[in-house]
Amino acid sequence: MRIDEQTHGAVTVVRPRGPIAQSDAEGFAVSVRAASMRSLGRIVVDATDVPYVDSKGLESILDIADEMSQNGQTLRMCGVCETVREAMDVTDVLQSVEQFEDVPSAVRSFL
Repeated sequence: MRIDEQTHGAVTVVRPRGPIAQSDAEGFAVSVRAASMRSLGRIVVDATDVPYVDSKGLESILDIADEMSQNGQTLRMCGVCETVREAMDVTDVLQSVEQFEDVPSAVRSFL
């Protein structure tokens, strides 16, 4: 999995490209945590290029969301496809993240 990062003002957008699955879930989590530390929790995960997540990927997303919540922050995600949204909904991971349609609306949520 390739993970791109862009900065929009004080917000970092992390964009994984590929499924968040067993083999890549830990690398994804490390990248998001590092970006979150650099941007003081102002982070958006752009899931536009994530076709699916498995249980390990869902666990990684939930762990990141829980860690951010303990610091008074909320994990924001955008561009989540229907397949990923359903998996997150069925496992209650969806309740732990803020969902946005696209990057600009997610970035604006920090204002």
